[in-house]
Amino acid sequence: MNNNNKPYSDIPGTTVFDGDMARIGFHLNQFCMSLMQESNRTAFKQNERTYLDKWPMTEAQKCAVIARDFSQLIALGGNIYYLVKISSSDGLSVAAAVSTMTNLSVDEYIDMMRRGGRSPEGNRYVVSNTSEEKQ
Repeated sequence: MNNNNKPYSDIPGTTVFDGDMARIGFHLNQFCMSLMQESNRTAFKQNERTYLDKWPMTEAQKCAVIARDFSQLIALGGNIYYLVKISSSDGLSVAAAVSTMTNLSVDEYIDMMRRGGRSPEGNRYVVSNTSEEKQ
């Protein structure tokens, strides 16, 4: 799901978190926020599936949580600021969670970010974003 028919739908490797994605991921993101409470983290860690079944999330969202597939969770409406609550519950840093969405190790990811992040080359609109070409 990459926000089809939107002016920003052709940015390679990018899912823009907009109002539509917020609606799709509402219950997923609410689940993530529940992990801020220690009792909820404990219940989740004791039986992830049972805890997830308390939330009206899609089956795909639940499976992606169990698999810790952050790229898929973003595609299913997850917001990275909420999703890191899952990795934090696992005792992982934000960098460790985010590095899983790249082809880099945690150390390589941190090094890339310290050097200014990924290059914008190849990561811009596929089609020029001029009003003439978008009409």
